[in-house]
Amino acid sequence: MLELVTGIRWKDVLDVALVALFIWAAFAWLRRTRSRLALIGVVLLSGVYLAARQLELQLTVWILQGFFTVLVVVLVVVFQEDLRRIFEQIALWGLRRRASTVPPDAVDALVRAAVHQAKNRVGAIYVVPGRESLERHLVGGIPLDGKITETLLLSLFEPRSPGHDGAVVLDGSRIDRFAVHLPLSSRPGLYGGTRHAAAAGLAESSDALCVVVSEERGVVSLARGGILRPLESPESLGSEIRAFLSAAAASSPAGASWRAMARRWREALVAVVLAAVAWTVLVPGSHVTEDSRTAAVVVENLPRGYRLVSVEPAEVKVLLTGPRRRLPEGPETFKVRIDADLVELGRRTFRVSPAQVEAPPGVMALGIEPQIVKLSVERVDTIGPPSP
Repeated sequence: MLELVTGIRWKDVLDVALVALFIWAAFAWLRRTRSRLALIGVVLLSGVYLAARQLELQLTVWILQGFFTVLVVVLVVVFQEDLRRIFEQIALWGLRRRASTVPPDAVDALVRAAVHQAKNRVGAIYVVPGRESLERHLVGGIPLDGKITETLLLSLFEPRSPGHDGAVVLDGSRIDRFAVHLPLSSRPGLYGGTRHAAAAGLAESSDALCVVVSEERGVVSLARGGILRPLESPESLGSEIRAFLSAAAASSPAGASWRAMARRWREALVAVVLAAVAWTVLVPGSHVTEDSRTAAVVVENLPRGYRLVSVEPAEVKVLLTGPRRRLPEGPETFKVRIDADLVELGRRTFRVSPAQVEAPPGVMALGIEPQIVKLSVERVDTIGPPSP
């Protein structure tokens, strides 16, 4: 253990830190996905697979390898949208993309329009984008590129307007398009109608903020991060939108990740522990190296009527390659086997090759020195009784 600790390099620390970050991101994904129990089962099977590899349970490893080969395809199909969003977030992190800025007058116009619609029981849905692109989630819509004003927002959701059943997508101080269809949420137990399901569906698959006005109850609701909740009063909508825009504009992807990890420090601690355990089990001694070891010469199939007197040399030097952990100390682990069946024909000199080396799994012999082994044998009487 002391040798393991003293042999840790800064690269190993960075390796563990990156893996811990990946595990923590997986925890965050588990919180959002609706198939978390299935994923937990996969994680447990992965632990069994790693343990089986370490214990060299060949049948178990073989079965689980086939299972995971099929499972990769299944996961890609089942979690296609989740995986796509993960890759998009990685791209956003690399590009350091920030949310568009909505000026205060545009926020005030949106709040006044939503309050007016709530009092008059006019349904509406507004989409305030975050940092993520919404293009693949939006269907249809009529381009507008108009300045956000209360009058324009009210006119777009007039019951006689052809686009009143869709959503209005904002872009900074402009209205990007209206009459847009959003993906519906499949989560059971949502209150409200189609508008609320659409707002929740977009909030589940992106970081956008959706403002929904119910025409039946006159209630303003917000959908964000997969959560749909009604506001106590429509007048509080302004502070909610400003808080969302402030958080989206002030945070960088990396900063948000570290703050989220600080808030969920228990998950972060578990991720670090799991990464350290995985590194301890898999990494030390895993690099491939070459080393010379001593191997004992073992003579087999000596014909009847012959007795082995001596072997010259009794041990040979073998050049081996393989993971460091699979090269145990001690000559008893390695043997070179010689088939002595030709002794009966007068043969006493045998050439040995790397193929005759008996080595642990994962270790391969590259060469032997010396390559010639001489046997000294003598005839024995096999007819009479054995000598006392």
